[in-house]
Amino acid sequence: MTEESRRRLLELFKTRAFSFGRFTLASGKESTYYVNSKKALFHSEAVALLGEAIWERTKDLNIQAVGGLEVGAIPLATATVLQYHLQGRALEGFFVRKAAKDHGSRERLEGVLPAGARVAVLDDVLTTGGSVLQAIEVVEQAGATVATVVCIVDRLEGARELLAPKYLYQPIFTIRDFGVEPPK
Repeated sequence: MTEESRRRLLELFKTRAFSFGRFTLASGKESTYYVNSKKALFHSEAVALLGEAIWERTKDLNIQAVGGLEVGAIPLATATVLQYHLQGRALEGFFVRKAAKDHGSRERLEGVLPAGARVAVLDDVLTTGGSVLQAIEVVEQAGATVATVVCIVDRLEGARELLAPKYLYQPIFTIRDFGVEPPK
């Protein structure tokens, strides 16, 4: 990913997904800003650039699958498997449900996750890292190995401290890229 592409991706997220106000986050914390990634994740240029960004972070890790917790990881996994295809490499995609359905296969993991696969776990925005741990737990219970954790935005409120000791942690942006300092 060129620096120009990275700047463009940041611009798309700033204009489409970033807002100020009063918000309650998935972590339960309150915040004066919010990154609603879904406002950018369904935009053609943003998805193409995200696929490139994730490709750059994962192409040398010998991964066989990519995915994460619903809903945010679904478009990220799709962008990534498409980019791998465009680069001439096969890659499986999957997502982890927050809870198993009460019908059908009743599985939490949807898609294909080969036993023993090396995996990139994806998430859109991380604060404390608690939500991505749900996906990691299911991936590891399925017999796969987490090669890396990639997120679009790290809010710099604990995710790195939680994940980096055990996993290769690779945020595309931090909240500082948006001109915001994390709480002290």
